[in-house]
Amino acid sequence: MFYEGRMRNIITIDGPASSGKGTVAKIIANRLGFSYLESGAIYRALGLWVYKNKLSDNALNSEVLNLIDSLNLKFVGDQVLLNGSNVTLQLREEFIGMLASKYSAIPDVRAKLLQFQRNFAGNDNLVTDGRDMGSIVFPNARLKIFLTASAHKRAERRFKQLHQLDKSVTIESILNDIMARDLQDSTREVAPLSYDSSFYVLDNSELTIDETINFILSRYNSATH
Repeated sequence: MFYEGRMRNIITIDGPASSGKGTVAKIIANRLGFSYLESGAIYRALGLWVYKNKLSDNALNSEVLNLIDSLNLKFVGDQVLLNGSNVTLQLREEFIGMLASKYSAIPDVRAKLLQFQRNFAGNDNLVTDGRDMGSIVFPNARLKIFLTASAHKRAERRFKQLHQLDKSVTIESILNDIMARDLQDSTREVAPLSYDSSFYVLDNSELTIDETINFILSRYNSATH
């Protein structure tokens, strides 16, 4: 039986692309001494694991499902370890993202990875970020945050990151991508990006990272006392 939220403290931080949820979640996990789980990396890790095991594009769903049983994923600092190997950079490659999208659309895969996420870190306290962590994966988490910012502010943040690597990128193209991603995430049939009254909603458009973290930690301290 699944006792999420009863035997351990769980903080979920959901939100749209480039809202800062990953950065914030990692820092909070480190400060509290909690385990950390990046939900998006799970599907990418599965895509990479399928690729490494040389399954064909027409691999049966059962073959992909069997690989989940041997998926050993750990987050150590800024590194993602897949079965002991540092795959941080590989997970960001475009073709791995395409594989992740492909397999995440398979209902049986999503169901099995749902349990994988719930079992992650055993009974350790956990901070996790994604798009359905509080709504689907850990609905009874001790604290659920929905972190957002205006599309323009998120595009500015993303531009600062990408422009260092690619001088040809434009803020207009990033903004268009973010708006398209927002629409896709909020209207998809399976686990759409959403929140309800059980979430604290924080618009951090005008907040620093420290201010955002302090807000979440204050809510966590209130929830545990």
